Amino acid sequence: MHIDDFLNHIAKEKRYSDHTVTGYKTDLTEFSDYAHRYFDLSIEKVNHRVVRSWFAQMMEDGYKPRTVHRKSSSLKSFFKFLMVQGNLEKSPMDLVPLPKLEKKLPKFVEEKSLDVLFSDFKFPNNHDGKRDKLILDLFYQTGIRQAELIGLTLNDVDFTLQQIKVLGKRNKERIIPVSLNLLETIGEYTSYRKARSDSNLLLTSDGKKLYPKLVYNIVNKYLSQVTTLSQCSPHVLRHSFATHMLNNGAELNSIKELLGHVNLSATQVYTHNSLEKIKTIYKQAHPRA
Repeated sequence: MHIDDFLNHIAKEKRYSDHTVTGYKTDLTEFSDYAHRYFDLSIEKVNHRVVRSWFAQMMEDGYKPRTVHRKSSSLKSFFKFLMVQGNLEKSPMDLVPLPKLEKKLPKFVEEKSLDVLFSDFKFPNNHDGKRDKLILDLFYQTGIRQAELIGLTLNDVDFTLQQIKVLGKRNKERIIPVSLNLLETIGEYTSYRKARSDSNLLLTSDGKKLYPKLVYNIVNKYLSQVTTLSQCSPHVLRHSFATHMLNNGAELNSIKELLGHVNLSATQVYTHNSLEKIKTIYKQAHPRA
């Protein structure tokens, strides 16, 4: 089946993460089922009308435009694969309009709020307390993604060179410098670490590898105590890292490298937050504003 061939291609040749491959599989399976049920067509035989019908149905069902865009991206990649393989002459996506996306600025936590979290908040003096503080500190001081944090091993931490090695998207490695206080936090945690034989740096209470839901719950638990943001996720700390770096004079290209972005355009979204801050300061400070 062509879907299986495509998934195998992005997993083994493109080296997409398991999470990404699962997302593609879900999107393509949903569309394949829709095409078969309502048009009696296999996914390889659909035209732009079938795709448009599916998108319209999703919008009717209350799907957000951003979700439809993501599913559109999955279809585009799949049909492009079919064309390269010689199994399709033209992509049905060429004639499919998409709903407009509302531009959203990255949500971030104010510096003073994070100061309260790291300076004033008392974390429990046990394994979970030390681990939770380290998780929050790693996210904020390095800007790494959730999957990257979960994948960190003991060997990825270089205490001598004051840096960590991160395995990012598509297995691309990058080196991130870290502060002495973060290394101290890592050292404090490792003394409480329960499964000495496990190579993963961060572990659960019973010594197993962390999982995404637990990491999210930890971040949400603590961030919700210092900010009124409706979403207190690991990615919010990544956004906070980038925004605060930019506000304090870091070059955009340096932030791009630290975040592991392929294109600068992905990093430029943080300049909008800085512009909004400048506008606010101007309105507050200028007598004619």
